[in-house]
Amino acid sequence: MLKVGLIGFGFMGRMHFDNYVRLMKEGANVRLAAICDTRIDELKNVPAAGNIATEQQVYDLSPFQLYDDIDKMLENEELDIVDITLPTTLHADIAISLMKRGIHVLCEKPIARTSEEAYRMVEASKETGKTLMIGQCLRFWPAYEYLKECVTDGRYGKVTSGYFFRGGATPEGWFRNGELSGGCMLDMHIHDTDVVNWLFGKPEAVSTLARNVVPGSAYDIVSTNYMYPDGKVLNAQADWTLQGDFGFAMTFRVNFEGGNLVFENDRLKVNPNEGLGFYAELPKDMGYYREIRYFLQAVSEGKPVEVCTPDSAAASLEIVEAEIRSANNRGAIERL
Repeated sequence: MLKVGLIGFGFMGRMHFDNYVRLMKEGANVRLAAICDTRIDELKNVPAAGNIATEQQVYDLSPFQLYDDIDKMLENEELDIVDITLPTTLHADIAISLMKRGIHVLCEKPIARTSEEAYRMVEASKETGKTLMIGQCLRFWPAYEYLKECVTDGRYGKVTSGYFFRGGATPEGWFRNGELSGGCMLDMHIHDTDVVNWLFGKPEAVSTLARNVVPGSAYDIVSTNYMYPDGKVLNAQADWTLQGDFGFAMTFRVNFEGGNLVFENDRLKVNPNEGLGFYAELPKDMGYYREIRYFLQAVSEGKPVEVCTPDSAAASLEIVEAEIRSANNRGAIERL
């Protein structure tokens, strides 16, 4: 039985919590044993805001050991896995120290605040032999998995163009501190940058336009063009200034030589150039559940993670850093 400790109980911590509870009910080889947050006594009694609703508003945490200090948790619990859902600047040092203690680590995206920190995490995983996976959840989201299959097996030919978008309201708290979160580009936009990297590998160059709207944050709106040797036209945009009743949106449109895929309103439409279009039949589970289940299975079976390797997640962060440099120079082409 894999014993898990969850560090961080904000929105994403609760999202992970919900899925551990589900997996335990389903009989998975896992037990969520402990939850740690410096504000645990406060957070367990208040709702957390996020783009996607968690299962509950207020949680009954009485079945779990609660801690407000990581060292205390590690002194009192024999854990196989720690799941990190903390602010980005804390990822690297905590993940590295855990792996050196012999603990496997699942860490929320982005992998770290800088690519230098990210590659320190990659090296620590290699040196210790402990499994490290980053929660780039779109790699496990059914619509994006379907897109990946189409790109890989070439059923509609080569990709000629693509457009990815996600947007919503400005998050609260530490996310508005650009030094901590990296702003929209590092917190939200990195999802689609990671998908581009996952589908096609590192681009030769990027060109990015971005602007700051929310006081105190980094860039809040971004549009990036990704350049590849075959000339495919790829763009990804993100905007976390969409207030009012907008809610949250994630969409894509990818055009192949023999058809196109359009994902919007949680439905994936497949439009072959010849024949009738259709809506793809996809699993109903969100990527969070699928990524956690995949990670637990990899650890349980002693197999390396392949869908989202630490090196690949670090490379996605490198691409975003190139985008930021381009944005700082009003869209100048930045080579990788």
